[in-house]
Amino acid sequence: MTGPTTPAPGPIATATAVLRVPGTAGRGAGHRDTLRGVNPAELRAAFPVLDRLAYLNAGTCGPVPRAAVEAARAELESAAEAGRWTPYFERLRDLQARHRAAYAARVGARPEDVALTTSTTDGVARVVAALGLRRGDEIVTSDEEHPGVYGPVVAARERLGVRVRAVALADVADAIGPDTALVACSHVGWVSGAVAPPALAEVVNVPVLLDGAQGAGAVPVDVGALRCAFYAAAGQKWLCGPIGTGLLYVAPEWRERLPPAGPGHVNLGDPHAGLDAVPHGDARAHDASALPPEASAFALAADAVLGAFGWDAVHARARELAERLAGALRERGLTVAPRGETTLVAWEADDAPAVRDRLAAAGVVVRDLPGTPLVRASVGAWNDEGDLERLLTALEAGARGRG
Repeated sequence: MTGPTTPAPGPIATATAVLRVPGTAGRGAGHRDTLRGVNPAELRAAFPVLDRLAYLNAGTCGPVPRAAVEAARAELESAAEAGRWTPYFERLRDLQARHRAAYAARVGARPEDVALTTSTTDGVARVVAALGLRRGDEIVTSDEEHPGVYGPVVAARERLGVRVRAVALADVADAIGPDTALVACSHVGWVSGAVAPPALAEVVNVPVLLDGAQGAGAVPVDVGALRCAFYAAAGQKWLCGPIGTGLLYVAPEWRERLPPAGPGHVNLGDPHAGLDAVPHGDARAHDASALPPEASAFALAADAVLGAFGWDAVHARARELAERLAGALRERGLTVAPRGETTLVAWEADDAPAVRDRLAAAGVVVRDLPGTPLVRASVGAWNDEGDLERLLTALEAGARGRG
């Protein structure tokens, strides 16, 4: 049994071994990914759900690697057997430091510029609440945002009297005016997979807050190249981590202009300084107030599984498979929503919830998008051509059944 002061080596340190599946080493080139020369079956085997289902729903929650379950279980068992006292909290701090570094790497940031949050929405809300927006200020957003952006933005409108203007995602940079105090929009749109306009990187004097829920882990992210002030993302989606994890990037030049909305013990440089305590001088000032060690262990193990496959390969394979699916849907006469080179594929259906349910009955997990006529598939590197064919076959069977 791993003690509370010793990093659990198994699920995290042996992620490369997890990806070595018996019987795959000798397979020929025909079984290997054409882009990267790696065997995607090795990655696929790390996710138990794929033994039964064509799981195409990482845009909601990614599949859970077996190694992540083992890592979280080890932390819980250690706490149960050894108790939660000084060694437990030393272990917690070590895990969180590695968790922060792993998530920072996924967006091309330094660890000190990344806060650990509980979700994308948590990060968005922290920024909107702390920016010091005032009556008469304007927030520019898009007309296809997730409620995780709309909720905090609407709260600012109702509480602070700011104006909110929603335009097409492609037009957000052009919509900035003299009263604009914040741009808050998706990096990758959650409905269609469209990408925010590159012109946002040229915006000056107005902070840009990007919702990266469908970005981090799905596509390459470099916050320096994006030149955004803030980037919020989720752990449970394309990073395959647990629900209740996320990240918030705060650009160094915005540290002093974004005071933490409600600093607590973990946010303070010296939490024992009483009324003289001040927040950390880096992004730790915006950390969620509590994050359990089993969540960080889970997140680290998932990151290690994907990293052992290779993040470049993860991104490239997912994009390639998504493009194949979009093309196959178009060939079958379906209307595919406009999309970028991303991992989301949405298409129109007469009754989207019914299509979702028919696909689920055939062992294909997708989702409908409320308020739209769209069904959305989220395609990851862990998927394969068999998953796509299973989806297409089920759609054709449904069409014949209705005919």
